[in-house]
Amino acid sequence: MIGSLRIMLVAIGMSGAAGITSAQTFGDPENGEVLYQQCSGCHAVGEGARNKVGPLLNGIFGRTAATIEGFRYSNAFRRAGSKGLEWHAEELDVFLENPKQLVPGTRMSFRGLKEASDRADVIAYLRQYSDSPSDIPEADPTATATDHDLAPEILALVGDAEYGEYLSSECTTCHQVDGSDEGIPSITLWPQEDFVVAMHAYKNKRRAHPVMNMIAGRLNEEEIAALAAYFANLEN
Repeated sequence: MIGSLRIMLVAIGMSGAAGITSAQTFGDPENGEVLYQQCSGCHAVGEGARNKVGPLLNGIFGRTAATIEGFRYSNAFRRAGSKGLEWHAEELDVFLENPKQLVPGTRMSFRGLKEASDRADVIAYLRQYSDSPSDIPEADPTATATDHDLAPEILALVGDAEYGEYLSSECTTCHQVDGSDEGIPSITLWPQEDFVVAMHAYKNKRRAHPVMNMIAGRLNEEEIAALAAYFANLEN
């Protein structure tokens, strides 16, 4: 069991999301241009760019996913866009590491860039073609379970653990039900209040993580309570 909510707020989710947190950590756009050749067969960027197999990438920073006119997006991307996925440095970092991690079901076959420095360089290159680049603020690493303003009635909800088990498949694609924390923190046997506070922090985007923001944003209060009840008492 993880003893501190702070660990989860900083590290939960996909490990690649830590690669980009602010404009100051951007990489080398010249090297990014070289690396971008891996993308250029499907995506165009720069003067005269048009949609190809993939959508053009001019103006990508701050743009909601699946909103380029005239491009036929997959259902997976349309769903992601409708749930509020917006392209900033952090989302691009997660996506470039493993597209299917951020948008499950995408048609994109790119295997991803595993080196954080390579992803930073490509993002720096793409950033040159956005008029108003923007980034997600870095999450506060000192946050604890008491740093919240959730209504008492939300914390008092008694979750249905059986329903939580039904909902848990999306969580357990990354988090291990046996409690192991290799590569990603464990959430097994977590105190229910800590779990609820963390999930609402992602749902309300007080904690920035593109995958967790999207997943938590799809859950209502009863569903979060149900997941908390399930994981709090999960037997290994």
